[in-house]
Amino acid sequence: MKTILVPATGGEADGQTFATALAVARSFSAHIDVLHVRFDPVEVAVAAASGDGSGSSGPLLEGLIDQLEQDAREREAKARRIFDDFCARESVVPAVEPAQAAGEPSAQWHVEIGQETRWMATYGMTADLIVASRGTPGDDAVARSLLEAVLLESGRPLLIPSASAPGAAIAEHVAIAWKATPQAVRAVAFAMPLLARAKAVTVMTVEEEEGRPDDAERLVNYLAWHKIKAAAVQLTPGSRGAVESLLAAAATKAQLLVMGGYGHTRLREWVFGGFTQRVLANAPMPVLVAH
Repeated sequence: MKTILVPATGGEADGQTFATALAVARSFSAHIDVLHVRFDPVEVAVAAASGDGSGSSGPLLEGLIDQLEQDAREREAKARRIFDDFCARESVVPAVEPAQAAGEPSAQWHVEIGQETRWMATYGMTADLIVASRGTPGDDAVARSLLEAVLLESGRPLLIPSASAPGAAIAEHVAIAWKATPQAVRAVAFAMPLLARAKAVTVMTVEEEEGRPDDAERLVNYLAWHKIKAAAVQLTPGSRGAVESLLAAAATKAQLLVMGGYGHTRLREWVFGGFTQRVLANAPMPVLVAH
């Protein structure tokens, strides 16, 4: 993992997102691309005027555009301050090309104009890892939209930080929420650099009627061929349910949970609904997820 993409929103979650990205970057001497996307004031103003049915034009529309432009500048300035303060505090060196990194974690600031989801997915296609927040109570809907976009459209793994500050070693013990699905397979493949550095790996399966007991053992054997020692644990949901059983077991030791995005049949629910969404909402540790 040599390139990590992080959104800079100017919101409360930025500091935690940067810290999680840096924890990974330090393990791999990686580069962090920090992307701030300014909304287009004209596009937003026209959409707002059309949406409210007023058909606003002329001076009223110009005034709205001016206000939106000011809001966008202030939001960008705040996001940049958070980024600069973080880099100064953590001694992260600036770099715009690989030769400048010198084997240490580095970071670069980027600004684009338009839709954040589209730009994040575009930048994410050439990143080894995307780190994005699950949001705060006030902006969780916006954060959810961003997570869906990068997961569905970038083809890259997504690391979602926990609410607490990451430790120096983000993945000493990794838990894998295993189910024999293509999404889980891709999540494990993307996580291999982290699994190779982990001191312990636990493959966790939740007992299901249609489940096959040897699924986890086959994954353990596969990891052993890559010199990754893992142990398999099968969980019985009981009265607490599958999600609570999984999180309770993972929280006892793991600093990172790896899982695939799966769930119900409708596309958005299939990725973020049901089991997957409840894990992302309640996991006390960072979650690496792939589609």
